[in-house]
Amino acid sequence: MSADHLADLSAAGVSIWLDDLDRSRLSGGGLAALVAGSHVVGVTTNPSIFEKAIVSGAAAYADQVHDLAIRGVDLGEAVRAMTTYDVRWACDVLAPVYEHSGGVDGRVSIEVDPRLSADTEATVAEAKALHWSVDRPNLLVKIPATIEGLPAITEVLAAGISVNITLIFSVERYRGVLDAWLAGLEKAQANGHDLATIESVASFFVSRVDSEVDKRLGPDSPLCGTAAIANARIAHEAFAQVIASDRWTALAAAGAHVQRPLWASTGVKDPAYSDTRYVIDLVTADTVNTMPEATLDAVRDHGAVQGDTVVPEYAAAHAALDALTAAGIDLDDVLQVLEDEGVDKFVQSWNQLLEAVTTALAEARAAAGR
Repeated sequence: MSADHLADLSAAGVSIWLDDLDRSRLSGGGLAALVAGSHVVGVTTNPSIFEKAIVSGAAAYADQVHDLAIRGVDLGEAVRAMTTYDVRWACDVLAPVYEHSGGVDGRVSIEVDPRLSADTEATVAEAKALHWSVDRPNLLVKIPATIEGLPAITEVLAAGISVNITLIFSVERYRGVLDAWLAGLEKAQANGHDLATIESVASFFVSRVDSEVDKRLGPDSPLCGTAAIANARIAHEAFAQVIASDRWTALAAAGAHVQRPLWASTGVKDPAYSDTRYVIDLVTADTVNTMPEATLDAVRDHGAVQGDTVVPEYAAAHAALDALTAAGIDLDDVLQVLEDEGVDKFVQSWNQLLEAVTTALAEARAAAGR
């Protein structure tokens, strides 16, 4: 183990991605600096990140808003133009990483309009539009792992588009995601696509599980803080089972890349917990951990890597969830509530973003006398 904790994490097989993006970070060289000096090899975005970036950093977007207002574009086109511009720029910053890693890392994610999460056909169409709009080989289109999202995942992969499946909370749903991924690759192969060009990650959300379970347990329960990491470790066990299957072996022989588990929602919500727990307790090879910058800084400062903290803990993880069930926690209900809340939160952020851009366009038109 070295003094560079982020280097140790990377050496353990964990790809470090930043869960944040805004235009000031791009124009000021902040993202490039993280890539150069902090082992960051990818970026994830979501509607909440874009809402915060555009609302709080309005000055960085002012010139583009002015031009969009003068052109008289509609609201949807304006939002897509602003967000895809940032993602395209980030893809270019990370292009050397993409090339060096053979297309595995150097990836930047953009999410489909969250209001479409219950509409399979519209999700597929939006994913294709984002893929076309960004027009970079290192793009990942994010699709929520709702019931309606599963067939959309298959169809988007079948079109040769790389996908980040997001908002996964339950192991059962994750098994559905894995099946949708395999089906998508099989269809992509039948459609004549080069499987080696298609990348996918599955974003399994972590910290929110503890927040919901701890609330139901009460503050004095010794089981507080045990749910999220155990749930993620069991998800990894499901991943290991699938990549040991004949179905995956055949796809791998055709050049396919494995769909890596990505640990998302890794910022600690409860200050009583270590600020690196959702990173250091989920270290294993061929995974991704996407972190807000505060978590990245904490790992850099004191996140000592202790080897593989996932695979050797499968049995203990099952025991932890059994204990929660015995204590009266309905994990199926917890995870469904979290999925519903996750979709609602992103829809709310998207609507707030639309309102902010509507106001900005109106002000720009008024200033230009239009």
